[in-house]
Amino acid sequence: MGVEDHKKHAVKSVRAGVITLSSTRSKAEDESGTWIAEQLRQQGHTLVFHQVLPDNGAIITQTVLNAIYEQTPHVLLLNGGTGASPRDVTVEAVRSLFQKELTAFSTLFAQLSFEEIGAAAILSRATAGVIRRTAVFCMPGSIRACKLACTRLIFPELGHLAKHLSEE
Repeated sequence: MGVEDHKKHAVKSVRAGVITLSSTRSKAEDESGTWIAEQLRQQGHTLVFHQVLPDNGAIITQTVLNAIYEQTPHVLLLNGGTGASPRDVTVEAVRSLFQKELTAFSTLFAQLSFEEIGAAAILSRATAGVIRRTAVFCMPGSIRACKLACTRLIFPELGHLAKHLSEE
């Protein structure tokens, strides 16, 4: 069965969670997370939660696990904390939880970022993987990076990915 055949059987509406990682922004100032949440709703998906958390590895890990076990989303979209500074701990907090890593996301995001911002793309550690039956995407926190990741890579495959993760 080809990709187009698979997409015909994709989940039409996914359950999604959005987590913004920032020690300086509140939910009212969360441009990226708010944009992601609104786009999900506009595309007919169900937003099960939207939170802003501090850049704290233990809090991130616990919140991701609680969200997956309590809300059972098809996808978690994390933005922020994927850079190279010491406070950027999202990848470390989440990667060890992955049962499978979606390695192409990092590669494709880096390629698209390079086309837009040049060599500064090497500073991003965007990553994705699967925890239980939930796809987890970690992307930079800038609105531009979130729009790039979501519109070019994540949103076009949400239903297709959710279908595969729900298979026995």
